[in-house]
Amino acid sequence: MASRTTHPVLDTRSLNRATLARQLLLSRAEMSARAAIEHLLGLQAQNVKPPYFQLYARLAGFRPAELAALMESRQTVRMVTMRSTIHTHTAQDALTLRPLVQSARDREVNYFRKGLVGVDLDRLDTSARAFVEAEPRTMGEIREELLKQWPDADPQSLSVAARCRLPLVQVTPRGVWGRSGQVRLTTVEKWLGPGTDPREGGGHRPPAVDEVVLRYLGAFGPASVKDMQTWAGLTRLREAFERLRPGLAVFQDENGVELFDLPDALRPDADVPAPPRFLPEFDNLLLSHADRTRVLAPELKGRTWRGSQAYCTLLLDGFLAGLWKLEGATLTVELFGTASKARRGEIIAEGESLLAAMTGEGADGSGSGPGSGSGSVRFGPIHG
Repeated sequence: MASRTTHPVLDTRSLNRATLARQLLLSRAEMSARAAIEHLLGLQAQNVKPPYFQLYARLAGFRPAELAALMESRQTVRMVTMRSTIHTHTAQDALTLRPLVQSARDREVNYFRKGLVGVDLDRLDTSARAFVEAEPRTMGEIREELLKQWPDADPQSLSVAARCRLPLVQVTPRGVWGRSGQVRLTTVEKWLGPGTDPREGGGHRPPAVDEVVLRYLGAFGPASVKDMQTWAGLTRLREAFERLRPGLAVFQDENGVELFDLPDALRPDADVPAPPRFLPEFDNLLLSHADRTRVLAPELKGRTWRGSQAYCTLLLDGFLAGLWKLEGATLTVELFGTASKARRGEIIAEGESLLAAMTGEGADGSGSGPGSGSGSVRFGPIHG
């Protein structure tokens, strides 16, 4: 929505540097993994490894064992939240952000209503909850259980209804670095234990949307109303922004779109250096704004995907500049354009650091850290 009022203009580079600073990508933060996950409002996690690589790109001294321990101790969980995708959240955010997006999940169920004719959704909730709380189940097992009660229903529609209407978490060992496991599900309340079920007066309630707006701006701002709606997969958030307007800083981009921000948030100079960063597939930096030109040049739109496959991405000078792929201890980098010898040296140094921390002796936290592993960084195509 174009602004009718003239506000200070933030150009693309200024937006880029501000967003990188909030995303902990201008310099690695001296912050715990748990604190970072909370600050970022979760990590996109369709696959198991990306959250680990997201934290490595953002935190000083991060090793996979730190997040693995949070998963195993149930301080963090994997579940469907924003945009109907799997995210890794702190336990507290899992209990509060999931209800915030329930209206969008209800709309998703409604899309499958033709396959749910004759299905009592309240009864489905009760049956599915009892089934997964007895012990964690696969989605196939949940579907088969529900088909016993509604044999004429569409199996996929039953799966969608259970997935969307219940706050299901993926139980460990799924999501634990170095381990594997089939996706098994139970409710977030069952997984986190007594006192977390709001039906029993546990005290956990969805936060006011205003609070989430402020947190979003802290992690992704400056941003428009439409940007946050894209991140959350929700609509009708303008009311919340208008309530908060008196306490917010207001800018506009070069197209006149109104941008909101926290008054005291970091907005570094546009010329602040941005080091190379290797981001995994589905990093929220590339998915959480309606207008992604702050990190993605228009001519590169579509370069991070092929069919249903998403590629890992390389940031250079703060902007998308290439793709990368890790096979064993070899990191292959495909640049979209040219890079100077000095810039290639920076890419190699960052890549070697990643290899040492994520594939070498230091990956489990027991080795000596960067430099202790072995591997190589090469430039070339990552796909045919």
